[in-house]
Order: sequence, then C-alpha cells, then structure tokens
Amino acid sequence: MKSVKVSALVLGALILTLTIAAAAQDLKPVAIKLPKPKFVGTPQNLKVPNLEKPLGKAREPFLAPAGTANVALHKPVTSSDMQPVIGELEMITDGDKEAEDGSYVELGPMVQHVTIDLKARYTIYAVLLWHYHKQPTVYFDVIVQVADDPAFKNGVKTIFNNDHDNTAKLGMGTDKNYIETAEGKLIDAKGVQGRYVRCLSNGNTGNDLNHYTEVEVYGLPVQ
Repeated sequence: MKSVKVSALVLGALILTLTIAAAAQDLKPVAIKLPKPKFVGTPQNLKVPNLEKPLGKAREPFLAPAGTANVALHKPVTSSDMQPVIGELEMITDGDKEAEDGSYVELGPMVQHVTIDLKARYTIYAVLLWHYHKQPTVYFDVIVQVADDPAFKNGVKTIFNNDHDNTAKLGMGTDKNYIETAEGKLIDAKGVQGRYVRCLSNGNTGNDLNHYTEVEVYGLPVQ
C-alpha cells in the first residue's frame, strides 16, 4: 500500500512538471515599443527610502502566452480628478508614451487615481505604466489594482503597492519605490482576471502633483 501511495505521488509530480513545461513552451516575448529615453545614467540626488536599485541594463523581455497584446489602447479612462491641470484623460491610453510636452496628463495633488475600463474581462499578465519620465522622478504611494467592480469596493486584487505607511488607506505595501525611466514600470500581474485597472499615486519628488503619460495592459480575453 505504501509503495502505491509513493508511486501516485511521483506520478502526480511528473504530471505537474510536464504541465508547467508545456505551459512554458507556449510563452512568447511580449512586443513592447518603448519611447525615446530622455536621460541616461543613475541619478545621485534622489534621497528616497526603500528605492529600487536600477538594473543598469535593459529589462529582460516579458514572457506571456502567445497573442498577448495591449488591451488598454484607446479604452476609456476616468479619474478622481476629472478635470486635469494639463492634458485630457484619453491621452493615458492613446499610445503616445514619449517624454514630450503634450504627451502627459497632470492631475491635482494628494492621492489621485486613474481607472481604465477594458470594456470586457481579460486575463492580465502585465501592467506597464509611465508617469513622467522626462527627468529622473520617483512617484509616491503607487498602487495598481484590478477589479470587475468599477467602484473598486468588491473583489479587488492589488498587483503592486509601494505605499509603505498606508497613506492611501488601502493597506501597507511592500513593493519598492522606483525611478521613472523610458522603460516604464512593468508589473507582473500573474494572470489576474478583471475588467477595470486602477492606478494610484500621491505626488512625486519634484512636487505634489500626479502625472500619467501612458498605461498599457497586456492580456487576453477571458474565454
């Protein structure tokens, strides 16, 4: 009886290994078009705690199932600040991610958010966002969430949170602060499913305003 149980465990482990291997074989590099960088090197004057160390090289390609694409392109955007200081909310999903005047949206101070309605449920593998990358900047209390509830009251899944002192009242985060670059911040969503993607921030190292140049959501429709 004992040998039968051991054999069953071995068989189960083998099946799991083969399943993972088969899934890995179906993963492809996601085609991501990056904007032109506006600065090079590592800035030395940013005194920010818990700051992520720059890689010092290009980011590795992100792998996801074949067919994964940016499903946020030209999708509607709402915000806690519906009258931006600069720009229009639709610019956040218009495909223009360059670090130029006229390419970014500026929201008011304190905690603000933007919410993208993907118009259907998707399996989301990554969220890639650019705040303002014309110069080295760190944005505070960055949180990214996914939900099927447009009010983000029920069934909310948080995929990134560097709000270390719970300023936004959404729970203390453990992710690191990071410097904005032309590569954007790529967040591995690990296949979470939902219709709405919300990004929050709370000012930056330059001022207390909030900026968004582009948000991309890479996924596949839920079957």
